[in-house]
Amino acid sequence: MNTAYLRSIALLALLLAISFPASASRFSMWSNNDYTKTRYPIVLAHGFMGFDSLLSLVDYWPGIVSDLEQGGARVFVTKVSAVNSSTVRGEQLLAQIEQIIAITGAEKVNLIGHSQGSLDARYVASVRPELIASITSVGGPHGASVTQLKLDSGVYNGLITTVGKLISLLSANTNPMNVENFIQLFSTQGIAAFNRDFPIGLPDSPCGEGAAVAYVDGHAIRVYSWGGTAIFTNPMDLSDVLFAATGAFIDGKDDGLITRCDNHLGDVIRDDFYMNHLDLTNMMFGLSAIFATNPKSVFRSHANRLKNAGL
Repeated sequence: MNTAYLRSIALLALLLAISFPASASRFSMWSNNDYTKTRYPIVLAHGFMGFDSLLSLVDYWPGIVSDLEQGGARVFVTKVSAVNSSTVRGEQLLAQIEQIIAITGAEKVNLIGHSQGSLDARYVASVRPELIASITSVGGPHGASVTQLKLDSGVYNGLITTVGKLISLLSANTNPMNVENFIQLFSTQGIAAFNRDFPIGLPDSPCGEGAAVAYVDGHAIRVYSWGGTAIFTNPMDLSDVLFAATGAFIDGKDDGLITRCDNHLGDVIRDDFYMNHLDLTNMMFGLSAIFATNPKSVFRSHANRLKNAGL
């Protein structure tokens, strides 16, 4: 057989191998259009300085919502104060969950929170456990790593307020901001107090795992988490430079903001994805590491996990 022909076949096979992910879960999704069809709706909760969409041009969860919906999931994106405590944001999130339940007729929801959104999720699960089937933390600040940034109101108040107002304006977010509440939450004392009041899913030992099923007032809630330990992941993503700066203040392997151990909550799916803090939600514009796990595939696999757990 012609050598050039064989080389062409080999090249085609290589391209196909690269184009089609090795993940069995993604293949399953293509062969089964209810791969992500969970029993309960999936609710996504953004983190600090978060939003649903900026001018309908920049999404907080780019590609993730559509991927989950294509597999059969009902997905809702929530919007709370860009800057505030997790008790205030948690109440705002709870009000939206109640609306989602009223709209869908579902008994409960699967709540997935990124960054501070995972603290908001812990708050909601603690005060209204009958509404929550599961909570999932994605890069959540459940330990003290963020406090290593030594936030100080005199230094950060003006900057946080300005950026927060801009994000709120561009995302049509009318929820109130309170920088002092945020800074107090992410002080050493503030995180300790929040963890004491809302301990759902927290590990009993440093870098351990928490209970896979938490019981709050007799209600069983599944608890999951995952996180990353990379900073520079894509040369086209300018946000990587920001995380290089913040990560310089943090001890241990981290995603630019949160250490590998501090993102542990409940059943730890994985704590060392090659992703930085924004890559975990496929930001910015999907510019994550090219040859690493695709963030969208992690969410698809997790939705399938929830489905298989009867959630």
